[in-house]
Amino acid sequence: MSRIGDFADDDVTGFAQKSPDLGAAMAQFSTAVYTKNRLPMRVREAARIVIAHANECVVCQNTRDSAGEDNGLTEEFYDYATQWRTWPGYSDAERIAMEFAHRFATDHTALRDDEDFWRRAAAHFDDELLTDLAISCAMWVGMGRMLRTLDIGQTCKITL
Repeated sequence: MSRIGDFADDDVTGFAQKSPDLGAAMAQFSTAVYTKNRLPMRVREAARIVIAHANECVVCQNTRDSAGEDNGLTEEFYDYATQWRTWPGYSDAERIAMEFAHRFATDHTALRDDEDFWRRAAAHFDDELLTDLAISCAMWVGMGRMLRTLDIGQTCKITL
């Protein structure tokens, strides 16, 4: 049951009406992350699903991109997200993005100071892609935690 308002369990957007200006800005930010992002879709989704698990956000875990299957995103890809370190179905770049996302969500200062990680990341991502990854992770951590904390839309299955 939503902690604000009287929203149905499958209503993931109604809460934004409680703050129309910020809600609209948040929707624009989210749209930009999905439509202006320069990361390959599998890399983007790898990072996103790891944050969905870190946030314990069910709606985020259930979200899929409509173009996902055309980009090699199978349910197996999502099913092994909590095993990102060891599942052989992820590429090195996806695994780096997943490590970044996990640590961004759980231990950001250690990530900042980990020179080995930054050397490994530089082998797969230029500064522009790392910036897109960081901005995307910021949106997913913030939105996912807000949705989970306020218990909003946790029965939704969103298709982007």
